[in-house]
Amino acid sequence: MGRSRIRNNLEYAAIVAVCAVAGAVPYRAAMAVARGLGWLLYAFGLKRRRTCERIRSVFPEKSKREVRKIAVRSLQNILMTGVEMMRASRLDRRWMDKHVLDGELYRDRLKELVDEGHGVVIMVPHSGNWYMAAWCMARYGLPLMSIAARQRNPKIDAWMARQYGDIEVFDRDMRDSLVKIKAGLSAGRAFAILPDLRVRRRDVEADFLGGKANVSRAGALFAVKCGSPIVVAAMSRRDGWHVFNHIATLRPDPSAADPKAEAARLTKEAMKLLSEEIVRRPGDWFWYNTRWILEPVKEEDQR
Repeated sequence: MGRSRIRNNLEYAAIVAVCAVAGAVPYRAAMAVARGLGWLLYAFGLKRRRTCERIRSVFPEKSKREVRKIAVRSLQNILMTGVEMMRASRLDRRWMDKHVLDGELYRDRLKELVDEGHGVVIMVPHSGNWYMAAWCMARYGLPLMSIAARQRNPKIDAWMARQYGDIEVFDRDMRDSLVKIKAGLSAGRAFAILPDLRVRRRDVEADFLGGKANVSRAGALFAVKCGSPIVVAAMSRRDGWHVFNHIATLRPDPSAADPKAEAARLTKEAMKLLSEEIVRRPGDWFWYNTRWILEPVKEEDQR
């Protein structure tokens, strides 16, 4: 049964109202409110027990205080990311110069890879403001593509498209999206992807955060088929700055006989690097994810 027009309009009106408020408040004040609200929501127990159990399972050596600090910072980061998403259309190049550390330097490093002629696949996890990794590179002139699922509310879907700005975002559920991404890479463009860490069907079992994650090899498979280098990167928040951390550049083996096996190898290597980065800065990681990535795949999900 379809969603009603009234419900769609009410949801959209709510987002427009919240965006208006978030946009009217100075940026630093809005960030302070988001941090305060994070403390408040944690104090009221928003997914507190479950989230702390997840953190403790990865860091059994940490004290309750340390676990709580990670959980609070993670929640604050989500709220700050939400505020920045609402203000995304205003985050121009001048804003990036003031808030993204060495953004042009990282853009230049990525452009060197793009200029090799096979595009580049950029893998970024749900850490820091992961949207900022794409926004800042696009604002600095890097031709960028991505892929995302459409929102159920068409008005919110259109709003999201406006927030993406200069980034060309393809519909994950459209068959021709994969063809367009491959064509874009072959034409020397950059493709940014959040590795799907909890796909419902078995794909690549990768070591991650001390456990096993069922990870999609899709991003790496694009790289293998197009001969594109893979940049493993992560965003973090440090002293008021957004920092784009270029962790490593992985390259597909052109002599690999099995593209899927090569994509699996690259995926496992990328996940190892991302796991190490998250362990270094656990407060930036999205511990509140609805589906915990280290849970085993259910039999019914594999059908």
